[in-house]
Amino acid sequence: MSRLGHGFLDWPGHGWLALPARIYLGVVFVTACVHKILHPELFAMDVATYQFLPLVLVNVFAITLPWVELAAGVMLIVGWRARSAALLVVLMMLVFMVALASALAQGLDMSCGCFASNAVAEEDPISWMTMLRDGGWLLLAVYVLVFDRCPLGFDRWLRGLRRAPRAEQNTKEESR
Repeated sequence: MSRLGHGFLDWPGHGWLALPARIYLGVVFVTACVHKILHPELFAMDVATYQFLPLVLVNVFAITLPWVELAAGVMLIVGWRARSAALLVVLMMLVFMVALASALAQGLDMSCGCFASNAVAEEDPISWMTMLRDGGWLLLAVYVLVFDRCPLGFDRWLRGLRRAPRAEQNTKEESR
């Protein structure tokens, strides 16, 4: 890779640009999981409505996914394993977008089910605008995944703690 390309990947400003993206995505995913965790039976109905998964997998998916969303959201917000969380978000967004595109292609008239169930949020019908919104979230997650190599937050703080004892030890050895 050229020096310019490599230098751009390592630009320290990415941490500052990724911070609001991480917090925004984290809040989106934490917000999205709350209703699903509190009402897994309603979320299971939403998942089944997409007609994307075999029925035998719907309940497992409906119980598991909200907790993955919660973990990824919190990890993004606090900056702990942020790139791993961003990878989870990228994978979830890709799956969501494929399911959404399939539902739109089938002409299904339904709510997204992203933040509340069909039973609660009939005013949120799926559309190509939903796909565009999800595409924006996907791009933010890709940015964090690719460019946020030293995220501001818990990981950076831990890195500083690991380096501090080494620096003190090196200083003591040099003074001998």
